[in-house]
Amino acid sequence: MNLDLHIAQASERLRGALDAHAPAAFASSLGAEDMVILDLLHRLALDVEVFTLDTGRLPEETHALLAQARRRYARPIRVLYPEAAALEAFVAEHGSNAFYASIALRKRCCELRKLEPLRRALRGKRLWITGLRREQSVTRADVPVLAEEAANGLLKHNPLADWSSADVWAYVERFDVPTNVLHQRGFPSIGCAPCTRAVAPGEDERAGRWWWEQPESRECGLHVDPQGRLVRTRPAGSTAPFTRIAT
Repeated sequence: MNLDLHIAQASERLRGALDAHAPAAFASSLGAEDMVILDLLHRLALDVEVFTLDTGRLPEETHALLAQARRRYARPIRVLYPEAAALEAFVAEHGSNAFYASIALRKRCCELRKLEPLRRALRGKRLWITGLRREQSVTRADVPVLAEEAANGLLKHNPLADWSSADVWAYVERFDVPTNVLHQRGFPSIGCAPCTRAVAPGEDERAGRWWWEQPESRECGLHVDPQGRLVRTRPAGSTAPFTRIAT
């Protein structure tokens, strides 16, 4: 599929999802995919709340991109932070770099820094828009365009699910979309600074995230169900037009 068709399909998906399931929120990590979605929302003049999660451990380059995105798109981007008391208690007990000690502590750190603020951001919403793509990693290989997300009681919409990395970067180049400078330094996926490294040739896009763990566990919890599985279920009762594009 060429880029023009991808753009038309993603635009149709976004419009269809918002028509059927508003109010919506777009959770942006400020990665390349999310910058494409932000640019699409701007071009389509879609009314969506945009937010990002500041974990307290983000690279300075990510903060710089946030400021650039606000200037470029002249729209509010809500920033949510961890609950200070809970995070202070965790660090006091386990140390500031506890995530290296065990998967359980790493996931608890992600819970405090990401999942709890995410739940606050999604309250009252019916649709959660993300930049998940199937090509990103083994854990995301069959992610659908639209899925039930039981943990937060809404639907999750992944309009770029079937886009390749080449599609993303072709869009970035065509529309001069701002992106994180770390992408040019070998970081295709960027999270917290101590939990992200550059990837080697041949590695998947998320190999630099929590690289000390096995690939099957490299999710922070934002996109998994209560049993720890990536959500892949399509919603019951979808309208025919939306079902047709959710493959």
